[in-house]
Amino acid sequence: MPLQFNTVKLFAGSGSLELADKISKSYGKPLGDVTVSEFSDGEIQPFYNESVRGSDVFIVQSTNQPNDNLIELLLMIDAAKRASAHYITAVVPYFGYARQDRKDKPRVAIGAKLMANLVTAAGAHRIMTMDLHAAQIQGFFDIPVDHLDGAIIFVPYIKSLDLPNLTIASPDMGGSYRARTFAKYFNAEVIICDKRRKRANEIESMSIIGDVTGQDVVLIDDICDTAGTLSKAAALIMENGANSVRAVCTHAVLSGKAYETIENSVLTEMIVSDTIQLHPEKKHLCSKIKVLSTDKLFAGAIRNVNEHGSISGLFDI
Repeated sequence: MPLQFNTVKLFAGSGSLELADKISKSYGKPLGDVTVSEFSDGEIQPFYNESVRGSDVFIVQSTNQPNDNLIELLLMIDAAKRASAHYITAVVPYFGYARQDRKDKPRVAIGAKLMANLVTAAGAHRIMTMDLHAAQIQGFFDIPVDHLDGAIIFVPYIKSLDLPNLTIASPDMGGSYRARTFAKYFNAEVIICDKRRKRANEIESMSIIGDVTGQDVVLIDDICDTAGTLSKAAALIMENGANSVRAVCTHAVLSGKAYETIENSVLTEMIVSDTIQLHPEKKHLCSKIKVLSTDKLFAGAIRNVNEHGSISGLFDI
């Protein structure tokens, strides 16, 4: 007997409308109709304007700031559960609070674990995300996690640049594994920028491990927040004799004066994905940002989840 597949319904949270629209077009199915109303005090109430009973529901919402994005996702999951959806997948292209994945000092929360608990408690059966800050965050969930690899969109673009002396770099020690994994696609050398922080978002000092003389360097990172680390690493790399330096960063958080920092840096370009929508009022401040879309990757993953296909097969380059 052939497998029976449930009806797929795709819905967008307010924080990921653009990406969700592109995913729906790549998937070949229009977005479902959902209304998110707001009380005068700011309280959110989502409402599905169509039946989801017995359907496989996919809710697309990154949980970057403001925190309303997270609360809205949780409420949309809960609403789908109470409306008798068959299977609910939280499609979270950028999983917020992922940097709080351990106790790095006394008396702090492990925010990533708390967020995982909330998504599960709300009623999600599965989570789909991309390039978690630390891969072991998958273990924080008691539901299946589809962890998509952003290299599938970045590697072809870097190859298209045909850089003559390509070297891959990590902007800090913590990202060395990510950089080495990326370098395998190019058979390239890896250099590491060793940084010391005074406090969050403030760097005390930085040094380079490796030789960048005459190299075209590509910095690899998962999150660009203030862009301070990447801009300092790029400057140090150029000071040490590199021909050029670019940055690849999956999640363009870009808070504070990040847009201006990137524009004024020595970076040739900053290559990001669309897991987080660029700030509509700030994106004009920086001409160096190149956005690559993840819509086809997420659409393929959604199809394979619904049809019980392989996810890892989507990562072949």
